[in-house]
Amino acid sequence: METKEPFETLVTRHGPVVWRVCRAVLSTSADAEDAWSETFLAALRAYPDLPATANVQAWLVTIAHRKAVDVVRARCRAAVPVATLPEPPAHRDAPHEHDSPLWAAVAALPPKQRHAVAYRYLGGLPYRQIAELLGGTPEAARRAASDGVAALRKALITTAPANGTGTRAGNHAKALPGNRAGNRTGHHTQLDRTGEDR
Repeated sequence: METKEPFETLVTRHGPVVWRVCRAVLSTSADAEDAWSETFLAALRAYPDLPATANVQAWLVTIAHRKAVDVVRARCRAAVPVATLPEPPAHRDAPHEHDSPLWAAVAALPPKQRHAVAYRYLGGLPYRQIAELLGGTPEAARRAASDGVAALRKALITTAPANGTGTRAGNHAKALPGNRAGNRTGHHTQLDRTGEDR
């Protein structure tokens, strides 16, 4: 009989992935922090009943999806029109300003593409499971992720300087899945060629 790892270890191991998924889906650090916290509170309550053989990362990403939806619903209910918008507070991501073009590009994606990219490339979910979360077919989930990556690549390449010296945004574009020129691992190149789901 397999034993489960302590919950604290689970948070340490999978917390960064859940954070990136929440951040990509919700677009703001404040909302992502709320969803991240709610994800692990819900997971803590349900963890004793989780089978030892379960895919913990997929389970957590599924919970994160539900909590992100809850945060969006709560934000919509609490929205009050104002004459002028206040200045946004400093975000948790401030030390990583080099990622801001990437996060801005992710936030600009249509919701289905943003979610598909987050669940596939940050959460590591198979298209079948993404389809269940988003309500559609695995083929539609694959297409949404592909279209999202293409839009990110286009957005990030247009922010790169014309002199070709490269910027962080340009480097992010090279690292996106399916970019054969900038992909050093070959993993996504093979995935693109075969069209298979991992």
